[in-house]
Amino acid sequence: KGASSPVSSCPRPPNLQMQAIRGILACGSKDDISTTAPQSSAPLVKPAVLLVIQGDNYDWPMLMKDVRLQDGRPIQVYQTMWDSMEAHVSTYSSAQRCVEISKLAASASTPPGCAAIRFPLTIQPDFVLVRNEVKTPNFDGRSRLDALIFADLPSANSLESILLFCEKPAVAGQLQRLQRRLGPEAFPVIPQHFASSHRALMYGYTFPAVVKVGSAHAGAGKMQIKDHHQMSDFRSVLQMMPGEHCTVEPFVTGSGDLRIQKIGTNYRAFLRVGISGDWKTNTCTAIMDKIEVTERYKLWADEASKMFGGLDILTVDAIVEEGTGKEYILEVNGTSSGLHPDCAEEDNGHIRELVLERMNSALC
Repeated sequence: KGASSPVSSCPRPPNLQMQAIRGILACGSKDDISTTAPQSSAPLVKPAVLLVIQGDNYDWPMLMKDVRLQDGRPIQVYQTMWDSMEAHVSTYSSAQRCVEISKLAASASTPPGCAAIRFPLTIQPDFVLVRNEVKTPNFDGRSRLDALIFADLPSANSLESILLFCEKPAVAGQLQRLQRRLGPEAFPVIPQHFASSHRALMYGYTFPAVVKVGSAHAGAGKMQIKDHHQMSDFRSVLQMMPGEHCTVEPFVTGSGDLRIQKIGTNYRAFLRVGISGDWKTNTCTAIMDKIEVTERYKLWADEASKMFGGLDILTVDAIVEEGTGKEYILEVNGTSSGLHPDCAEEDNGHIRELVLERMNSALC
């Protein structure tokens, strides 16, 4: 009988196709990876995916570079905007949650390991950081937020609180509750009138006043009313917006605006003074200086952080009345609160540590 063929002692060559597929799963696109076999035979660790929604001039993939969860997993960061993403969620599918990104934020780096990204890019986020308003005068991203809530994704702040912050009356109601519990001296909220439509607009407090239509944002949708004659004119304008509500509050001539910021356990306080003469100091030229975080301001931030089940990132805005020095709390902002340019690097570091802590708690 002929001799049997000898069995080779050489190891089986690596399956390049399977390695390429693993790379695609890690980066989200077949064009992102090279088909060159990796040098290490160690098993690939699937990274945790962090979705950051922020179009401002910050680079979250770089801010989270080399950061790992406590179980050793790397964190892959994708940064985009509300109007550059869509989402779909299936409770019956193994894919479950998919976010389709049409473009990354202009300031964001390409995630490590992905030399190039082909759009639309589909990712499956494990955690979400929201740093921009969901609803603005130019775009309403609540349908995208609804999808993330439906997927039950953990986030900072909670997605449910972010949804409630889309409605200013919900925030104002929480402030009134805090004032009733703490008293108007300790927690002085500006008096307000809410009207569900033009028919219900029966403001009977002092003039001049400020009207805010709907969930007014960053100075848009706000108007100063000098007397009841102008209020009557405004009522006719509101009539042209069926179903829209408004709030009215007394106009306070301010010597400056206060902003109390809380990120995790870190506090800051600022005083902003307008120098252009515009009564909307948040939209005009102004000087903003850091001031001492007094126990009074710390109380405001701590109590506001209990709203909607707890807020990790927030700011409290108030106005200081000219002549009297009285302080009135105007509103609370949530996770989309902006940062002072001089403090942004340090404060983004605080947010990074906060996100890592929350991701470890939720995913490990």
